[in-house]
Amino acid sequence: MTAGLLAGAVALAAAGLLGAAGCWLRQRYLTVTVDGESMLPTYRPGERLLVRRVTPAAVRAGQVVVLSGFGQPRPAGARRAPAPDARRGPAWIIKRVAAVPGDPIPRDVAALHQAPGTRVPNGRVVVLGDNPGRSFDSRQSGYVTTDRLLGVVLRRLR
Repeated sequence: MTAGLLAGAVALAAAGLLGAAGCWLRQRYLTVTVDGESMLPTYRPGERLLVRRVTPAAVRAGQVVVLSGFGQPRPAGARRAPAPDARRGPAWIIKRVAAVPGDPIPRDVAALHQAPGTRVPNGRVVVLGDNPGRSFDSRQSGYVTTDRLLGVVLRRLR
C-alpha cells in the first residue's frame, strides 16, 4: 500500500512539474504564423515563427518583433479600419525595429519628420516591414508605442 501511495505521489509531483514547466514556457514563448507579405523576402506567408516574450527595454534596432496591431489602412471610402476577424485570432503584426527610444529618427520615415525632435522619444519605437510596397508601418502611421510589443522573433519553425 505504501509503495502505491509513493508511486501516486511521485506521479502527481511529476504532473505538477510538467504543468509548471508548460506554464513557464507559455509565459515566455509563443508561435505565430505569418499572414501577409509585409516581411518578404525574410518571412513568407504560412511560415511559423518562434517568438520570445520580452520587455520593451530588451528590444534592439534590427530585431524582428511581434506586436499588437497598431492600425490598419482603411479601405477606400471606409470611415474606420476593418475590425479584426475573431476567427483568425489576435491582430498581431510582424515588423523589423528600425529605431528604439533615443535613436535618431530614420531618414526614410517621412511621417516622423513632422514631429518635434530628432530622436525617438521614450515609450516609442519605429517599425518597418521588409517589403515596403506591401507594409503598413511607421512610414504611414508614425511611432508605435512600446506597450504594443509582444516579443522578438527567434527563428522559423519547420
